[in-house]
Amino acid sequence: MGPRIRYGAVAVAAAALIGFAIYLQEVKGLEPCPLCILQRYAYVVVAAAALVAALLPPAAPPRSGPRVATRIAAWVGIVFAVAGAGVGVWHVWLQTHPPQFASCGPSLQYLVANLPLGRALPRIFQGYADCTEVTWRFLGLTIPAWSLLCLLGLAAVLWSAQRRR
Repeated sequence: MGPRIRYGAVAVAAAALIGFAIYLQEVKGLEPCPLCILQRYAYVVVAAAALVAALLPPAAPPRSGPRVATRIAAWVGIVFAVAGAGVGVWHVWLQTHPPQFASCGPSLQYLVANLPLGRALPRIFQGYADCTEVTWRFLGLTIPAWSLLCLLGLAAVLWSAQRRR
């Protein structure tokens, strides 16, 4: 499989995972926490970087501009995937070792009741669920654990694709 196909596959997979997160939120009613939102941002950057890498024209000479730009885009995706995986590690750790007073931020009700709308709206989009609460599992793994594995997988595919160039 060529590098451009791998980049495209990463872009599609990352976009599909964002879509699945939105499905869980909007259809299943699972509210994201601040760490979930950070991981979503990582997926967005990974998808965008992989799409850029996939759409750049292939380069014939070894050190031409498109090749360098493709490698930069791939490395941006790798860095954000690894950073998102780091957030996932912390999130999994919080879920397996919850602090006595677990909270990742104030509740939506508190924000709306106590902050002016101009200050409450940005906080609402940061996520407000409890990071330590396990609300969904698949094959024994929680959402943050799956996110961690997916981000590491996306980083590995991006790394292998940029090495082949």
